[in-house]
Amino acid sequence: MLIERTKLQEVIARLEQFPAVLLLGPRQVGKTTLARHIAKHGFKRRRTVYLDLESPQQRERLADPEMYLSEYQDALVVLDEVQNLPEVFQVLRVLIDRGREQGIRSGRFLILGSASIALLRQASESLAGRISFVHLHPIDVIEAADGDQEALWSRGGFPDSYLAGSDPQSAQWRTDFIATYLQRDIAQFAPRIPAETLRRFWVMLAHLQGEPLNASKIAGSLGVSSNTVGHYLDLLVDLLLVRRLPSHHANVKKRLVKSPKAYVRDSGLVHALLRLGSRDALLEHPVAGASWEGFVIENILGNAPDAAGASFFRSSSGAEIDLLLEMPGAELWAIEIKRGLAPKLERGFHAACEVLAPSRKFLVYSGQEAYPRPGGVQVISLPDMVREVASHQG
Repeated sequence: MLIERTKLQEVIARLEQFPAVLLLGPRQVGKTTLARHIAKHGFKRRRTVYLDLESPQQRERLADPEMYLSEYQDALVVLDEVQNLPEVFQVLRVLIDRGREQGIRSGRFLILGSASIALLRQASESLAGRISFVHLHPIDVIEAADGDQEALWSRGGFPDSYLAGSDPQSAQWRTDFIATYLQRDIAQFAPRIPAETLRRFWVMLAHLQGEPLNASKIAGSLGVSSNTVGHYLDLLVDLLLVRRLPSHHANVKKRLVKSPKAYVRDSGLVHALLRLGSRDALLEHPVAGASWEGFVIENILGNAPDAAGASFFRSSSGAEIDLLLEMPGAELWAIEIKRGLAPKLERGFHAACEVLAPSRKFLVYSGQEAYPRPGGVQVISLPDMVREVASHQG
């Protein structure tokens, strides 16, 4: 089964506009497959050079990157896992500027990376005005349109997990994926962090999916300081495995929850961390509702406009909105998330809407029918909600 990624055309459009495009996403999310598809079918009929920078042999070709890459001025150069050679960004700037002088203004480099913060900083500093960023997320409900939404939620959106031949095979893939990250990537990016301690922290985040982060409580359980917990969280956020959703700081006369919420970004990884090997086991577990909430949030934010801001709202008096989107055009969208076919809105949602006065209000549920509710709330399916945010032009 071949999944057509919606980001494919976006990457091609950015390559047609910018000299360099940085495609960010966690390992195994499909970045290399997408890049190879572009290479196979040609980009402006150019030849393509692919370099995997995890390979010592291929990194050796870039011992003198300026000399090597100068030979491929007429090609699209794909640099995979560029975090292994971050110093190459300075050379890319020289080559891009040299190419511009010769009339080559776009489509020079497609760069793939699995860690976000450092790469974004280095690329932004070195290639300002020359590079565009695209985030590739796990498979979403639109890309899996012919599939089973429940299977996508249960297995998660990593292609090899979602497309596995059986639930046990999918669960085994996710277990191995987690082990590989702990044994290889953590050792690469944070060699001083014990892998077992980080595994325990990751499992805790899965248990606390969607809860405001209580660093001191987690620190007590792990036997480390609150600052260390913050460092662990920064690492998993940087590796694109955890989302930190900030609290909405509205200028209102209410005491607001200020701690961010933390979500393990892929629902399949949540279930693997909690050893929930089947959908039945998931539905019987207390995390089911929070897992569905995180699944919905990732699908929405993976398709929202780049300029959209995301947060949640919660006051000490119980006013609460699961997801607030600050959309282009100064629109505020309030989104409540419920699992089940007969969703009910809590009083806290209406109380929060009275405070914030959002321009649009949605209740996303696991059914398919769309219908209005009192108070201007639109009950909507997840696929339709994703289409709604993806089509918003501001």
